[in-house]
Amino acid sequence: MAAYNECSGEAFASAVSKFSDFSDPALTTFVAMLGISTMCFVVSTISGNASQVDKIWSMTPVLYSWMALDASSSRSLLMAVLATVWGVRLTWNFNRRGGYEWPPWKGEEDYRWPALRQGIIPGFTTLDRPIPWMIFNLTFISFYQNALLWLTAAPSLVVWAAANSDKCSGAKDLNWLDYVAAALMLTFITIESVADNQQYAFQTEKYRKKDAGEPLEGDMADGFNQSGLYAIVRKPNYASEQSIWVCYYFFGVAATGNILNWSVLGCLLLIALFQGSGWMTELITLKKYPKYAIYMQRVGQYLPFKFIWNKVRGEEAKRD
Repeated sequence: MAAYNECSGEAFASAVSKFSDFSDPALTTFVAMLGISTMCFVVSTISGNASQVDKIWSMTPVLYSWMALDASSSRSLLMAVLATVWGVRLTWNFNRRGGYEWPPWKGEEDYRWPALRQGIIPGFTTLDRPIPWMIFNLTFISFYQNALLWLTAAPSLVVWAAANSDKCSGAKDLNWLDYVAAALMLTFITIESVADNQQYAFQTEKYRKKDAGEPLEGDMADGFNQSGLYAIVRKPNYASEQSIWVCYYFFGVAATGNILNWSVLGCLLLIALFQGSGWMTELITLKKYPKYAIYMQRVGQYLPFKFIWNKVRGEEAKRD
């Protein structure tokens, strides 16, 4: 255990001491993140579309993981491949929803940004003014979110540092925790894919029926999906996304042998972001679909405890 602790400390010390060395991906990825953040702020300000970070959300962690690749480490390569699988799938899903257009600063803007910009979200009412909105765009949307994406990929930096440390013997070789983390990460990517497909199919059919003047029944009459994975938790895709990056963190644990290292900030801050994002999403949904309040009472947001409890009781929760 002492050797493991030394390895973890060495991995952290390497990330700090070599931060001025461009041969260390801790610096090169950080500089790339600052450049991307600046670009997002400038483009979003000029275009009026605040979803510039959303367009690259599925790309930058993949970029950072490959920038941190240690060719001699099987673990480092596995992480880069898994991040790529996640990124390709999420990019494809974002594209089919109209997220990308030409010129590239156009495309769908996430509905939460206009809600914030209009000042209708409690606690953020001053954002309907130009200066507060610009400051919010600079600090939170453009720089904080990009810094968060860098931190979610930071376990790859820990793995690189461990692989290049004399005190981390065996840090390049895969162990049982790597296989567990990889299997779980692929499982959650699959669940997220199924959830996104179910939601896409539901919304596509709902709007097709609306446009055709056909009557809406069941979930479509209520306005939101309550079937499939959405009968188990209200946001299965959000729950899976958080779980994916917790799994990614455990590769750093496998490399150092220590359950805690500095890159844990990434998955913790991502979970915190989803608490606020989920709250705001549901606040907007409640205003649009009153029956969503009933759905919230019978189905949990991220955890399936309410669903399991209803099954144990042998009861189907009331939908009306």
